[in-house]
Amino acid sequence: MKQILIILIAFSFAQVFTSCSSGERKPVEVLDAIPVKVSKVATGENSRFITASGKVEAENSANLSTRMMGYVTGLKVKVGQKVSKGQLLLSINNADLQAKKAQVEASIIQAEAGYNNAKKDYERFKTLFDQKSASQKELDDMTARYEMAKAGLEAAKQMKNEVIAQFSYANITAPFSGIVTNTFIKEGDMANPGMPLVSVETRSNLQVTAMVSETDIDAIKNGMPVKVLVKSIGEEVEGKVSEVSLSAKNTGGQYLVKVNLDKVNDDILSGMFVNVQFPVEKSDNATASSTVLIPESVLIRHGQLQGVYTIGNDNVAILRWLRLGKTYGDQVEVLSGLSANEQYITTAEGKLFNGAKVTF
Repeated sequence: MKQILIILIAFSFAQVFTSCSSGERKPVEVLDAIPVKVSKVATGENSRFITASGKVEAENSANLSTRMMGYVTGLKVKVGQKVSKGQLLLSINNADLQAKKAQVEASIIQAEAGYNNAKKDYERFKTLFDQKSASQKELDDMTARYEMAKAGLEAAKQMKNEVIAQFSYANITAPFSGIVTNTFIKEGDMANPGMPLVSVETRSNLQVTAMVSETDIDAIKNGMPVKVLVKSIGEEVEGKVSEVSLSAKNTGGQYLVKVNLDKVNDDILSGMFVNVQFPVEKSDNATASSTVLIPESVLIRHGQLQGVYTIGNDNVAILRWLRLGKTYGDQVEVLSGLSANEQYITTAEGKLFNGAKVTF
């Protein structure tokens, strides 16, 4: 019986082994090609002129802070509220200043009493000295006492001025008329010295700060008329160069240029990105190589990396990382990674990845 059982077990193992070894493998699933649309790299026609990217900023802008520590007892404004010069924006608990002010006022009263007494004694002894009834030593003592009392009174008055000056840091007021753009604290919070509390800026005077490369900065001059394109609203305004920095020490090799806008519409807001076109043609060497431009909408972003999908051999998608430069409206300059007339994928009817089969 045992022999029969062993034979059956061996036979079943042999069948399993045979079925595993002789069984057909499942065919590898072949993914369908993803339909895509492609476009060729464009070259910029406006690359003959010097163009720089920048941002709209308020000419008058301030982050208000305090020199004292205390709890915020009142926040009088909200973001977007219009304020006038000298208007109270925020108040900080000043109970300690009130107590110090009372002490200083008491010391002034004491100093005034001592000063008046010393002055009377000085005048009395001066009269006695003129009448030969007091010695020079007595007059000198009274004179010194009088001068000390006078200095003490002046010191007490200056202490009061110091306390009054401290009150200006407990009540934060608007340095100019404008709009509240941000509040960094709320009622009940602790305010610390140097900590920004409220941000205020003007709406009437807007300017543009742009960064110009070292190859173009020599051609930029003060008073030069420029065209400013506000990218987000597609509006072009006129402006004039107001400042040109001659050092790129703290700006990463780019030179700071400020432009005052001639006319500001309500649609133009502080913080909007712009392109500034200077009416200066580049040299022949600079325009010999055309600027490579692609739409910003086709960019693939992973952290700090930016790239596009291109078409490789056998119609496969290849993700290529790019080094980008300036922006021109809704297009961005490609410094490296793509060449003129090269194809890239604009849209896809599926999820693209490196090596994905595509059809177009």
